Amino acid sequence: MLDVLLRYMRPAATAFVALLALLIPDGRTLPVRDAALSEVFSRDFIQVFTRNTPSTYYEGRHGPTGFEYELVRQFAEALDVSLSIDSQGSIGEVLSAVRDGRADVGAATLALDPAEPGVNYTRPIMSMQPMVIYHHGITPPKAPEDLLGLDIAALRGSGTGHALRDLQASLPELTWRETDELEVTDLIEMVENGELDAAVVYAHQFKLNRLFFPDVESGFPLGDPQSLVWALPKNSGVALLRAANQFIARLREHGDLADLTARYFGHDNYLEYVGASLFIRHAQNRLPRYEDAFKQAARDSGFDWKLLAALGYQESHWKPRATSPTGVRGLMMLTNATAAEVGVSNRLDPEQSIEGGAIYLGHVKERLQEEITEPDRTWMALAAYNVGLGHLYDAQKIAEMQGGDPYNWADVRKALPLLQKRQWYSKVHHGYARGGEPVIYVRNIRRYYEILNYVDRSRRQFHQLGERDDSMLQGTPFDTVPPVL
Repeated sequence: MLDVLLRYMRPAATAFVALLALLIPDGRTLPVRDAALSEVFSRDFIQVFTRNTPSTYYEGRHGPTGFEYELVRQFAEALDVSLSIDSQGSIGEVLSAVRDGRADVGAATLALDPAEPGVNYTRPIMSMQPMVIYHHGITPPKAPEDLLGLDIAALRGSGTGHALRDLQASLPELTWRETDELEVTDLIEMVENGELDAAVVYAHQFKLNRLFFPDVESGFPLGDPQSLVWALPKNSGVALLRAANQFIARLREHGDLADLTARYFGHDNYLEYVGASLFIRHAQNRLPRYEDAFKQAARDSGFDWKLLAALGYQESHWKPRATSPTGVRGLMMLTNATAAEVGVSNRLDPEQSIEGGAIYLGHVKERLQEEITEPDRTWMALAAYNVGLGHLYDAQKIAEMQGGDPYNWADVRKALPLLQKRQWYSKVHHGYARGGEPVIYVRNIRRYYEILNYVDRSRRQFHQLGERDDSMLQGTPFDTVPPVL
């Protein structure tokens, strides 16, 4: 279970106006004695139950993140109260907490289900399309009848089972399994490993996770889209429900909800490896503008300038105005908080960004255990730059649980992807993480670093031969550089 208590305050006048808009949505004052809303204000925080998943809430690289976390954070801010997050293991547990009054709001990729007892649902937040995914090795299912005879699973309570039950009315031979013991990432991994032929998940959930499961293919949409909603206790009045509905309506009206949806689900978020030839072209065309800055940052930080350049390429492709969907910006992709920590006043200034990224990487490296030696210390620092130190520590613990060495990158590298599996992330402090991402991230940076080392050696050799400095970039077989694990 993860608990986090965060406060978001606004000036009194702004909060008062926002509160009036919530409490008097259509010109009529709501009942003063409404139990749920009165309790929220009297205790000065709203209690939200959610799940620790990539589409809801998790500890990201720069702190708490997730689509539903961002929504409830803004809702708490609009009410001018604190936010208390309680993470549960299943949708059923979230709904149970709402029914018995432990939760003011349940926000956990809940699908609208009018038959669910004891809860009220908000207006729809977004549409969720159930989709069949399948193992690459089987005959691709292209229509509902192709699912007959396949080993299929869905997450109990998620709403995806409704699509299967509706289909079963016309295909009575259709069978599948449902579970609340696993999460969506576990189902996708079972398809990846061939333990399942197929699964039914929401399209946006697969989009968030497809990078880590190359042997899983998207099939076809199944049934009608479901509505993502929040759940509130049914017997505690209507003021909090009305406030939530007005909040959602305002976000939709002002375009903020569409922006937030696009930020989290409107892109594939691939950590691609671009290939040596394209990398070399970028090294020719872009890197010379920033090479001096990388070298200065290397002198100040003690890192090899080529490692810093490889990190910068992985982060932004050496684009000083790069911006991620979550608002991280600049050549080294710093958050506002990280920029402030390392003294960067303008994240879009490439020299400041490079210097700040090097300082931050150094801070991360210093906080690693002294038992970690080079080069593993550098690889782990890079992984932590991507996923956060807390999740790296969790992966070290898992490596140790499995009989591995927590100070050895090879063992930690194997443990990091397990942070996507509930049976493992439930045993560690910081919970779910996109653990496969830092593995790919470090692998890519090592690859780029190796190529830059090759280029640098070639450059020095050509200098010694009196050749032109840029001739080393012409006709060199960079595609033959061996893979990096």
